Amino acid sequence: MSEVRIVYRKYGGALHWHHFARLLGEDEHGVWAGFPARTVAQRGHEPETVFEVPSVMLFPRDSWWTASFNAPPHKAEIYCDITTVPVRRDGRITMADLDLDVLRMRDGRVLLDDEDEFAEHQVRYAYPQEIISQAERSAAWLMEAVTARTGPFGGAHDRWLSLVS
Repeated sequence: MSEVRIVYRKYGGALHWHHFARLLGEDEHGVWAGFPARTVAQRGHEPETVFEVPSVMLFPRDSWWTASFNAPPHKAEIYCDITTVPVRRDGRITMADLDLDVLRMRDGRVLLDDEDEFAEHQVRYAYPQEIISQAERSAAWLMEAVTARTGPFGGAHDRWLSLVS
């Protein structure tokens, strides 16, 4: 398995979350990357953070989101970021984080998070209307799919997570 650098930026270009992961493979849902417990990550230029539990990330083709599937005991079983379409090139997967998040908690609750940040950043970063509309459509689709456990949200991550757990 090869290593890949995951790089999230904010829409204005500022560095956001970034870390290395193992490129695990691809399936009908997209590209899967994983990282074991104790992986070091960093948000922007802040001090490094250690991710305590193993996780896998899904980078779908031609979709405006990414998803992390976290092993227990992480409180969020699934954490989806609304982003620009992820681009894989030169050992990196990059995208712009558009603030909205969809989470499925271990107790089954599905939440739409950071609507306030999304509204604030529409002004700060001057999101074009198409970016706003696409982010809202993606969030609505994810709320439905994550709640219904359809597509990759119905257990497709299990085999990938077993490779890093």
